[in-house]
Amino acid sequence: MPATDPVNSASEMAPPNVMVIFGGTGDLTRRKLFPALHHLWKEKLGPERFAVVGVGREALTEAAYRDMLDAAVREYYGEGFDETVWGEMLRSVYYIPGAFADPELYARLDRLLQRITGESQIAPNYFFYLATPPNFFAEIAAQLGRAGLLNESGDHWRRVVVEKPFGRDLRSALELNRQLHQVLRERQIYRIDHYLGKETVQNILAFRFANSTIEPIWNRRYIDHVQITVAESLGVERRGGYYDQAGALRDMIPNHLLALLAVVAMEPPTSFGAEAIRDEQTKVLRAIQPIGHDEVLAATVRGQYGAGTLPGGVRVPAYRSEAKVAPDSKTETYAAMRLMIDTWRWAGVPFYLRTGKRLPGRFTEIVIQYQHAPNFMFRDSLLKRENVPANSLVLRIQPDEGIGLNFNAKVPGPTAHLGTVDMDFRYDEHFSAAPTTGYETLLYDCMTGDATLFKRADNIEAAWALMDPVLDVWSALPARDFPNYLAGSWGPEAAEQLLARDGRSWRPCGFCHKASP
Repeated sequence: MPATDPVNSASEMAPPNVMVIFGGTGDLTRRKLFPALHHLWKEKLGPERFAVVGVGREALTEAAYRDMLDAAVREYYGEGFDETVWGEMLRSVYYIPGAFADPELYARLDRLLQRITGESQIAPNYFFYLATPPNFFAEIAAQLGRAGLLNESGDHWRRVVVEKPFGRDLRSALELNRQLHQVLRERQIYRIDHYLGKETVQNILAFRFANSTIEPIWNRRYIDHVQITVAESLGVERRGGYYDQAGALRDMIPNHLLALLAVVAMEPPTSFGAEAIRDEQTKVLRAIQPIGHDEVLAATVRGQYGAGTLPGGVRVPAYRSEAKVAPDSKTETYAAMRLMIDTWRWAGVPFYLRTGKRLPGRFTEIVIQYQHAPNFMFRDSLLKRENVPANSLVLRIQPDEGIGLNFNAKVPGPTAHLGTVDMDFRYDEHFSAAPTTGYETLLYDCMTGDATLFKRADNIEAAWALMDPVLDVWSALPARDFPNYLAGSWGPEAAEQLLARDGRSWRPCGFCHKASP
């Protein structure tokens, strides 16, 4: 029988508050935020008294805004849409048009918030979600501060949620943190990474620290190496203008992939409090060996996709032919690197990271590759006299969240031959509640004041400090071989060589599942 969902059954309804979304008509708001809010209310985790104010540059009426959201949520929510819950939510949605740099917009917002909290008897707890391009983050925060909308009094709180990217290098990340700290305390800032809201990422902590069979072998004595892969089959879609200025490294590694690495590699925290967990994650990032400028070309790989064919026979154009991309672009759509962590637990264990667009499938997974078992007693059991196959533990983040483990067993029969057996745990088969997108958890945590899954300033800065030398060298020495991998392939040949030089190889796509297109 499916297990019950212990998290939701023990969770309490969030306190009354008002959510203000800057970028209220944007893609993130329509595809992720409002479907996530609907899910929270359906699960009876959203506040009893609540309102949402969308703030955008489009001159829409409130009725037109609600119609737009209604169409979007019905399209993107998927199975389980609740007409009654959504209808009640939609009546508590408001909209204000205006320019983000206009002080009058914030004066009108202040008046609207006072009216909403007065008429609906909602406590004046506000959180402001910056679902905008990053160039607006500091401006919006400064305007909110000048309008007095970030001032806290009594038990009433004010919080600001900042979407990625948190800067584009160390200098800009430091500057953004400085600007935010001019009007906000660090505890009021929630830097969001939706990967950290996914069930499997959160379950890594429980899996490691709540199982006596796992934690004792989670170290250099038993683990040979770790692979972290974030693969995407999509190209840049409508983001060509942004992506051609960012690239795969800036877009994915300082936030998503290093966040996954920190969860895998962190030491046991003294408690499950937000600061204790974030302290340990930041320690991991600071313990990663810096990649010197003279080491960048050997420790990293970059690639750009050319025209090719995706699974299913779909032909797709080269990156340089995408809309709003320079025809001679040197921007990478693939990045891989080898990192070493200077701690007692991980000394000598390489962490291989890779991410790319237009790969054969969409999946995110972490592979814990254990060392080979001693071979001597199995010499006559192995057909080719090779090493006993090493065990692998695979933590699947998406699309089908779960955990896989393979181990060796004797093949039935009169001769002693070894075979590999796969064990597979899937969330949707073992728990009554299906995994969510991650935004549900993070929005709920922001409402309840739990910052555990959000990035702290020092964490962001440590990640960018690691990436700066790579960005410097890649900028100074533009790639000469772009495009260097076909769309629909697993990336450039140099990425295979990155591991082959260490006598290792990337694990084939997925574990006990097909990577989804």
